[in-house]
This record gives sequence, structure tokens and C-alpha cells, in this order.
Amino acid sequence: MSQPLQPVCVVPCAGSGQRARTALPKQYQPVAGEPMVMHTLKALSQVQQLASIHVIVTPGDAVLQGHLSRAAWDVSRIRVLAAGGATRALSVQAGLQALLEQGLDAQTWVLVHDAARCLIVPADVRRLIELGCNDPVGALLARPMSDTVKRAQTSASPPRVSHTEDREGLWLAQTPQMFRLGQLATAYAQAGTEVTDEASAMQAMGLQPLLVASEGLNLKVTYPQDFEWASAWLHRHTHKDAS
Repeated sequence: MSQPLQPVCVVPCAGSGQRARTALPKQYQPVAGEPMVMHTLKALSQVQQLASIHVIVTPGDAVLQGHLSRAAWDVSRIRVLAAGGATRALSVQAGLQALLEQGLDAQTWVLVHDAARCLIVPADVRRLIELGCNDPVGALLARPMSDTVKRAQTSASPPRVSHTEDREGLWLAQTPQMFRLGQLATAYAQAGTEVTDEASAMQAMGLQPLLVASEGLNLKVTYPQDFEWASAWLHRHTHKDAS
């Protein structure tokens, strides 16, 4: 009997992060003394189930390679691919296509994780892999909605409440999201470049991914104040898994 295919991870890392209003592309903005993406990759590197981690950067970007060469932790499973596009979707598509061209089996599970989610907890990734590998479709980390949700008036400036949404059954999608390599590549090809996450591409094919509740904070660093939250969290914690 053949051995199960070990999952791999793709990390789109080619964005400029305009909403963050940082001098550097936000993935390289210092957080707790290191570029944000390095915290992300360090956490993923602690997940031994991952065979390799493929970071998709902008063509001509040598910044990440320089940081990896100076890392004090094991970076042997990290691969940098300078094929990033103008959107997240294009970068992910480039990563998936590169894996297929390298001869990776289309049935291989691939996890896609945002570089800006630098607070990812390794235990959450391990649980996602365990549950996702036993699901016929695939899975994503997410968090059930706990706040009251307000819909804004589209024409109002400044914004005003239009009405309150029913939060029953609502979840906030996070990453990683994991699906079969070949099927995810097909889903992206059909969904186009405007799709915002892997689950949406799979849903467009009529599939229903499994929701896996995250236990860690897993904040996506997006706005200027998010850097302060992330730095404070990282100063209080390490990516050493307590489980």
C-alpha cells in the first residue's frame, strides 16, 4: 500500500498592504523585532506534517531570501518562488501551478496561508490537517461570529447603520485553508482572479468545505493598529506549541 501524500503549504507574500499604510510592504514590516512574514513562517515550520512551505513573492524580490539566510531556526523546508501577481488570487494560482509543474501529485493536500496571519498557532494547523485529510472536500480554519453584526447604508458618509444582520450560523473565514492540489487549481481557474479565498473558489464548484474552529487569535494584520496588537501578543507568547 502506498504511503499517504504529505501536505504542503503555499504562502502568498506578494502584496503591498495598502490598507496598512506602512513604508515597507506589510509582510516585511517589523513586528516584535522581526519582519511579520518571518513569524508566520516560523510557526508553520513547527508543523512537522508539512512536507514543504512555498512562499510566493513578487518577481525581483530578494528581501525574504535575505531574512531566511539569517534565521536562527530551521528553514530547510521553505522554498521561495518569485512568481507573485497583482492580487492574492494570482499569487496563489502561480504557486499551485508551480507545484503541479514540479510533478507534485494532484491528490496532494495543499494548505494556503496568508503571510499576514502571523499569530497562527501550530496546534490549529495540525488539527486542520487531521480533520481536513479525512474530509472528501477539504477544510478551512474559521471562527464562529460572536459580535452583533451591523449592515451599513451603502450611500451614507460617514457610515450609518442600515440594519442588524442575523449572526446565526455566521463564521469568520481564516487561513490556512486546505484542499486537493489539482481540484483547487481547477477551482481557481474557473473562479477567476477576483476570488478572495480558496473556500470561495471551491464553493463556486458546488462544494461545501468543512469549518474547523480555530483556538488561537489568528488575527490577519491589515490596519495600522493591528501591528500593535500583533506585537503585544508576540511579546507575550512564542510559537512553541504547548500541546
